[in-house]
Amino acid sequence: MGWDEIGKARRRLSREQDAIIKDWGGRVPLALVYPNAYYLGMSNLGVHALYSLLNDYDNVVAERAFWEEENRAKRLPAISLESQRPLSDFAVVAFSISYELDYFNVVNILKASGIPLYAAERDERHPFVIAGGPCITANPMPLSPFFDCLCIGEAEPIVPAILPVITRGIGGRRAELLKALAALPGVYVPGHYDGKPIVRQWAQNLDDFPVASVILTPDTELGDLYLIEVERGCNWGCRFCLVSRAFSPMRYRSVESIIAQAERGLKYRKRLGLVGAAASDHPRLEELLLKLGRMGAELSISSLRASPLSEVVLRELAKGGARTVSIAPEAGSERLRRLIKKGISEDDILESMERVAEAGIRLLKLYFMIGLPTETDEDIEAIIKLALNCKGIIDRQQSGGRIAVTISPFVPKAGTPFQWLPMAQPSVLNRRLSRLKKGLMPQGIKIKAESPAWSQVQGVLSRGDIKLAGVLADMEEVSLSGWRKAVAKHHLDIDFYVHQRWDASQKLPWEMIDQGTKAGLLKSELEKALA
Repeated sequence: MGWDEIGKARRRLSREQDAIIKDWGGRVPLALVYPNAYYLGMSNLGVHALYSLLNDYDNVVAERAFWEEENRAKRLPAISLESQRPLSDFAVVAFSISYELDYFNVVNILKASGIPLYAAERDERHPFVIAGGPCITANPMPLSPFFDCLCIGEAEPIVPAILPVITRGIGGRRAELLKALAALPGVYVPGHYDGKPIVRQWAQNLDDFPVASVILTPDTELGDLYLIEVERGCNWGCRFCLVSRAFSPMRYRSVESIIAQAERGLKYRKRLGLVGAAASDHPRLEELLLKLGRMGAELSISSLRASPLSEVVLRELAKGGARTVSIAPEAGSERLRRLIKKGISEDDILESMERVAEAGIRLLKLYFMIGLPTETDEDIEAIIKLALNCKGIIDRQQSGGRIAVTISPFVPKAGTPFQWLPMAQPSVLNRRLSRLKKGLMPQGIKIKAESPAWSQVQGVLSRGDIKLAGVLADMEEVSLSGWRKAVAKHHLDIDFYVHQRWDASQKLPWEMIDQGTKAGLLKSELEKALA
């Protein structure tokens, strides 16, 4: 750690509003680590929620740390933003993990910090290392050897249970602390697992836990927005989607609590960002947007469902300054949308396009997946046809409107009905992606696509078991070649993890996690899809 890194942290901190600075005296220092760049992490409401929740405890000082490209390139240790201390100075290091590809950063952060990578190699001299987040809730196994304990579910019910145990036991024997944590609901302690299901925890009343931007900064992806969570979860139950399982049941915040958050937010920003996996499903959304509009708020919403879109919602978004709308048809054909249980028809989508165009929205973002189960070349042609039909509607209604398409390969996710199904081979995904580019880009439609090769890696990590830990630990560099070398060293069969259909009766690596889904429901949904 050098003066350059300290100087950068201090400059970044100076541009923030409402960072929480506490004296370390008499408090347990905890590093909240987002294993990716500050630019991305500070647009993640989970980071804001955890930072606020942890610092509400007077005997805890929670500081943030991130992993920048410069850290990785120069192998520099991560330091906390607030006090510019190395992670090894903290009593507790807590990771919030949202994406499988950040697993590589988790390993490198621990290595660069001089903290023993494996939990079994750490003792009372070292920080206590924990993790949570959607990836951990779905399948903690690939990372499990690196953590003292892992939190399964949402932070709001887990933190009040584990924090007193940690603060009381952090100065004592590590084994006793681990044993005490293993007895708590939703806490998985790999070294003290007794074979009983780890039940996912969730907050019953969201109004008890306001979640909105805690720190405002221009140095982030959504820096001009004050973010407010309006709901959590999703009721539609798309068969590929982790959100509807890992964040069930769907819960809405009251209009009154959202308005209260908006009143605070408008003191800092003109624009409010309404966040949720299915934010447009809020039963009082029209009323909410009308009230926010009367407050003078400019508005943005994270996603809209084309079922079809409400004219009132679109009008209020346009009046509030929104110039972009995001919709996720996921598939181009009716057949595939039924198979994945998307619940929207082509008529819904096209009618929504008419309303988007009439509202004066300038940019429409469409999200599609390729490599879905049973997908054919005809399904790819259906994506092209649907996107061009949407463009035709926009072009007829207004000049200067644009369409951008984002393409993501299907990746089987633990805890979903499609967890047993294979991914398409990268060669197939590349061919289909090439066809989409050829069919859409000459027509003025911009395409952004995730790498099929890296999506394959994501699939391995998503369905991985404890054997993946050795691969992660032995990667010499974060690259596809580095990954392939480590996989070869450990003789892992990538085809098994990601390109084979698994028998629905076989034991799954993440079977110890009780997501709260009724027994047999996932298998039933899989059978319905493939029927």
